[in-house]
Amino acid sequence: MQFFTDIAWGQWISSAFLVVLGLFLGSLAARSVGRFMAQRTSRHHTVMVRRLVFYVIVVLFFVAALREAGFSLDVVLGAAGILTVAIGFASQTSASNMISGLFLLVEKPFEIGDFIEVDATIGEVVGIDMLSVKLRTPDNLYVRIPNETLIKTRVVNRSRFPIRRLDLTVGIAYAEDVERVESLLLTLAEKNPVCLEEPKPFTLVTAFGPSSVDLQFSYWVPKEKVLEGRSGMMVAIKKTLDREGIEIPFPHTSVYAGSHSEPFRVQLLGPEKITEKDLPDVDKDS
Repeated sequence: MQFFTDIAWGQWISSAFLVVLGLFLGSLAARSVGRFMAQRTSRHHTVMVRRLVFYVIVVLFFVAALREAGFSLDVVLGAAGILTVAIGFASQTSASNMISGLFLLVEKPFEIGDFIEVDATIGEVVGIDMLSVKLRTPDNLYVRIPNETLIKTRVVNRSRFPIRRLDLTVGIAYAEDVERVESLLLTLAEKNPVCLEEPKPFTLVTAFGPSSVDLQFSYWVPKEKVLEGRSGMMVAIKKTLDREGIEIPFPHTSVYAGSHSEPFRVQLLGPEKITEKDLPDVDKDS
């Protein structure tokens, strides 16, 4: 009982109240700042400022709570430094992710709402936190990638620029007129409302394949119409080439055994045409 009576309950209750008040005011201020910035800047900056406001207010109230509880601020900071070093050695991976997260925030290779490609994963950035980046894939999967991985890995931002170039490979038979096909493809780009007039579409002959002459058909579309522009154009190319009688070849395989290995001659004979000469030797003896 002496132990409980020695505790300054009033100071501890005041400290707890300050912590709860800091969380409440921090959350309220962060939401207000988020609503204010939502219409004036990007989602990435809105989230960053909102979290910064929240953590600053919470830390200030937490320090005030410690002082209210009777802790010396110098001792607390010294203990925090020692604790930080100890935690850093104990959790090097987490520390590496936190430092990598700072580099990502400073370098800003992508923002919330961008579509990025990391290794074989493609998705929309839905969160950039201290330890990881969260993605939502086109098939609605939630993927968490550590910040350290993003620093070490090749990251492709598919939505950084407002337009994208699509490259389609079109194969035609060797007997077809290449220049006529190129003209048809460019006409398709002019008629398609998704394709942009500038930069201009173009075609290139890229290879003489095993069964076709390969052409590269390139055109530009807005970044939000990539799938529509690719699929619609491929359907239009197929219909146009079919209508114009232009062959789209597919691989053929011919097997030739050579003149020294001609196939065996097979001939069917009726029973009445079999002579003694044609009988096997074992039948002659019997």
